[in-house]
Amino acid sequence: MVKIAAMGDNVVDCYLARAEMFPGGNCLNVAVYVSRFGGQSAYVGAIGKDRAGDLICTALVSERVDVTRLRRLEGPTAYCLIGHHKADRIFLDFDLGVSMFTPTQEDLDFLSGFQALHIGQSSGLDPWVAAASAKSLLSYDFSTRREPEHRRKIGPYCYLASVSGDGLDDNESAAIASELLACGSKWVLVTRGRAGAVLHSDSVSYRTPARLVEPVDTLGAGDTFIARTLFGLLKGETPQDILGHAAEAAAATCKYYGAIGHATAIDIGR
Repeated sequence: MVKIAAMGDNVVDCYLARAEMFPGGNCLNVAVYVSRFGGQSAYVGAIGKDRAGDLICTALVSERVDVTRLRRLEGPTAYCLIGHHKADRIFLDFDLGVSMFTPTQEDLDFLSGFQALHIGQSSGLDPWVAAASAKSLLSYDFSTRREPEHRRKIGPYCYLASVSGDGLDDNESAAIASELLACGSKWVLVTRGRAGAVLHSDSVSYRTPARLVEPVDTLGAGDTFIARTLFGLLKGETPQDILGHAAEAAAATCKYYGAIGHATAIDIGR
């Protein structure tokens, strides 16, 4: 059984045109996708004692994600207001609410029961990356963050470093991957949307084209790709098989609204 924990951000994504909100956030999404792929997953994070928090908690439980370390705090659950141009999202406004939290020693010890841990750059947990990576293999999503000093700080701890290649050409993507590998990352995943993805190791790079579908909503596709790649690496699949499965899974995510579904009427701050 592949066992992966995710610690960090969560949010309710509020689709204004649909008057609906959906559970989301990089780390929450990864936890849910791992469970859907057949792994055992857990989510470590913080939500408010409001209806948005209720939605997140209910969705996680229904997706068979361990919520032992999910805390409910006074204050609002994080939310993001989203518009759309065709199937692509446009971020309009956000409030981080109580989602930025300080891990306890109990949180860190909990991670020892998992083969890997996923953290995203938007989670505000960089000060705890070293301690967390001592408990479990680290997957880290750099997303579109580009500072070389940040890569050099986090890269040495990464089993899987993921980068959004949006706006990068082949040479720029390869240079970032090379830098992460040189400073100690074992695997580097660069996702490039409709241009496919590349999984790099010290010895070779593996490529896959995107699986072209008529997208309904692209939110969560990148997180799906990361989750399936990490799952496949831990399961011992070949890199080319991993990329094929990840591309199929990411395409499937684009066929429904919200990163993981579970829509309800927008209700934030209460």
